[in-house]
Amino acid sequence: MAWYPGATRYELQPESDAQPAIRPTQVIFHSIAAPWTAKRVYEYWRDSTNLESHFGLGYEGDLGQFIGTETRADANYQANRRADGTGAISLESASNLEHTDPWTAAQVEELIKLGVWAHKTHGIPLRICRSWDDPGFGYHALYPEWAVSGTACPGAARIKQFREVVFPGIVARAAGTTTPPPEQEDDMDPVDVWAYKGKDETRDAYWYQRDTNTLARQARDDVRALAARVDALETTGLTPEQADHLAELVADKLAARLAD
Repeated sequence: MAWYPGATRYELQPESDAQPAIRPTQVIFHSIAAPWTAKRVYEYWRDSTNLESHFGLGYEGDLGQFIGTETRADANYQANRRADGTGAISLESASNLEHTDPWTAAQVEELIKLGVWAHKTHGIPLRICRSWDDPGFGYHALYPEWAVSGTACPGAARIKQFREVVFPGIVARAAGTTTPPPEQEDDMDPVDVWAYKGKDETRDAYWYQRDTNTLARQARDDVRALAARVDALETTGLTPEQADHLAELVADKLAARLAD
């Protein structure tokens, strides 16, 4: 197991020894929705729940590590440990109770330093994860596979910081430069996605991207369920009237999903 020298070690037992090994390929940042120190986060994992993160970060930049980064921690749902043995490193950071506040300057500095260490120690690539199982860096709300029932964590302010300050800072520090390189748009004019808002002002462009992904998955699951029903009906046979009615149902269902 790997222990980050920049963190205070608060080792959780029996989890640290009992949970399976992982090969870390991602770093995922969270907010814990509580204004806690790193030690208080450790006490919460130890005394109040069977879940845990690898790291906890207080407002003042106090960083604690609870489990080695080559051991599974249970803060990232399906990314905790995948079937191929890869998994995500997780960090919970102090925030207000609604996780609406930005990271402090001290927290940003620790996130950058930890990111550089994870890149150099585990080979985490210097990119934002392109899918839920793609190696790289991310934040908890980025993919639904990272949260059991979906989440806004670490909050809109911190997601903005991640994209504009934290992740570019990790890249710059790892490359040995003093300023982060400008973000590159693939054959597109620069666009401020945070300026795009719907009728609900809490929903930014990334919210709509995630919502579209959810609708697409629902449509896929509906089509699979309908196909399974058709396969089952093949064993009993259909009258021409039943077949016509079933075809209409399938067409209506697909049309509704495509309209969404």
